Amino acid sequence: MSARDLPVLLGVILIIAMLIIPLPGWLLSILIIMNITLALIVILVSMNMREALQFSIFPSLLLLLTLFRLGLNVSTTRSILSKGEAGGVVETFGHFVIGGNALVGFVVFLILIIIQFIVITKGAERVSEVAARFTLDAMPGKQMSIDADLNAGMISELEARERREKIQREADFYGAMDGASKFVKGDAIAGIIITIINIIFGIIIGMVQMDLAFGEATHRFTLLTVGDGLVSQIPALIISTATGIVVTRAASDGNLGSDVVGQLFFTFPKLLYIAGGTIAGLGLFTPINDILTLPIAGLLCAGAYFLSKNSQPIHELETATGEEEMEAEDLKSPESVVSLLNVDPIEFEFGYGLIPLADTNQGGDLLDRIVMIRRQLAIELGVIVPVVRIRDNIQLQPNEYRVKIKGNELARGELLLDHYMAMSPGIDDESIEGIDTVEPAFGMPAKWIAEDMKETAELSGYTVVDPPSVVSTHLTEIIKNNANVLLGRQETKQLIDHLKESYPILVDEVTPDPLSIGDVQRVLAKLLKERVSIRNLPVIFEALADYGRLTSDSDLLAEYVRQALSRQITRQYLVDGESLKVVTLSGKVEKTIAEGIQQTEHGNYLSLDPNVTQAIIENIASEMERVSMFEQSSVILCSPAVRMYVKQLIEPYFPVIPVLSYNELESTVEVQSIGVVNIE
Repeated sequence: MSARDLPVLLGVILIIAMLIIPLPGWLLSILIIMNITLALIVILVSMNMREALQFSIFPSLLLLLTLFRLGLNVSTTRSILSKGEAGGVVETFGHFVIGGNALVGFVVFLILIIIQFIVITKGAERVSEVAARFTLDAMPGKQMSIDADLNAGMISELEARERREKIQREADFYGAMDGASKFVKGDAIAGIIITIINIIFGIIIGMVQMDLAFGEATHRFTLLTVGDGLVSQIPALIISTATGIVVTRAASDGNLGSDVVGQLFFTFPKLLYIAGGTIAGLGLFTPINDILTLPIAGLLCAGAYFLSKNSQPIHELETATGEEEMEAEDLKSPESVVSLLNVDPIEFEFGYGLIPLADTNQGGDLLDRIVMIRRQLAIELGVIVPVVRIRDNIQLQPNEYRVKIKGNELARGELLLDHYMAMSPGIDDESIEGIDTVEPAFGMPAKWIAEDMKETAELSGYTVVDPPSVVSTHLTEIIKNNANVLLGRQETKQLIDHLKESYPILVDEVTPDPLSIGDVQRVLAKLLKERVSIRNLPVIFEALADYGRLTSDSDLLAEYVRQALSRQITRQYLVDGESLKVVTLSGKVEKTIAEGIQQTEHGNYLSLDPNVTQAIIENIASEMERVSMFEQSSVILCSPAVRMYVKQLIEPYFPVIPVLSYNELESTVEVQSIGVVNIE
């Protein structure tokens, strides 16, 4: 607890004391002045804040001030009824402010109560309710807008998080204000009741216990009660006004004072001529004295002339100066050049004909689809996909798009927004007419068909998808195939930090010693390159902790990690949930590959005779073609010692064929060999 906390804590204790312990008149006077001072500070802060969250403590402060004011009412009531006095401030208000006339003071007090209860408090309460409801209703739309800006690359993850927190705090603030406004309303009602009780029981006590005449008792206690009511209701009126200001503040870059002056006078200065003419007309054509109206009318017209003459040139000068300064800053600032060096991790560019894909006003849902892609890949592969920079490019054909990874173009495609893509089931139907094309994600033959042909194509067994689905599928496959490229050291550090929140000891055992972040990144990248999910980071780090002190070779560590993930990898390739179809390597092939492994101080690599390599590749191609005729997908199964070298060997020719080792299979899984790769 710091020294800044003490005033609030002592204040709450003082409020409790006022409710129980009688206080002397001089202390009551000090507390009343403090009450007025706090009310003035609150209204000045509310007028000078630029947004509601700058005064986020206001709902709680409103409750404390209301309790403080009610505590004062209890203390002054006790003092008035028991001693017939309540301190110098109350007596001053009773004699000076209301002129010693209790009836006049009571009327003034009633007017203040009516203004506060019916006008200000009622309005602030209603505005609080509407603001709270509208803020809560607008939260989903604001969240979607943040997600869209994040996916478009307009803001960073940190900025998105800050905006989401701000939206949540706004909702909490207006919800709290909706409840806090009830305190103000209850305070006004309590003030009326306390005043009536003071007058009635003051007269009774004065006549019965103090032996005062009815007229004297009425005058004395009414004067004190009205004075007490005034010193209580004036701060309450100020606080109520501050409540109204806080809940009615709209989005603006300035405070209340600058906004009122700027928007009331500077925005439409010529309207002051009309106002001045109207005031002058009142003086000329009505009995109102010209001496009162004509100076005011002249002042308004003079102000209109001055503002109309100077506001436009000043505005133009400020705009021109601002543009020149921005241009000069862009030319002189070194950051303007450095920013050009930034390369986006993922870019999606499209021609102007595909703008409706990303334009939500035209029904485009590409941004929402990208959000779902990022979530899908986080679940499937365990990677955090960077934001996708979406932009139009006039250099592309109208219906063309392309995808870049770290500045390099990896794919290009073409869409017809008013057509559907129909992919053949294997037997083409000649009645299905369309434009021949190729499905971009998997390279299958397809056709662009018109909308009226869609139902016929589906009945013929064709797979029919709309253009947004085509491009989102293509983008998903590109990201999957390049997940290892997108996973850099910074992204790896982010994954490690997330893991450390739940497994701090495990992370400390792996990094920074014996493995650096770069070592961990290389292992994870090798797993992603073969589409092995890294979502189960605890298991991966357990393996790295076991073998990291034995070797720092990322290839060997990746093999150990794969064996630790055997259950996950096995389940990934099961055909019917029980059996695994595999193509095995003959003993001769495995022996040939093992003998071709060259060991150096910089690592191991495979060196085979080109003729032998060609023979192995041709046999693998033959076996895979034979297997595909039976519509079965399979994997290549080999011994752990040669698995990674077999993958390196076939990857340029068969990048999508998985290669597994015997140690990566669960013992309970049935393995069916449907082919053998052999060489002469």
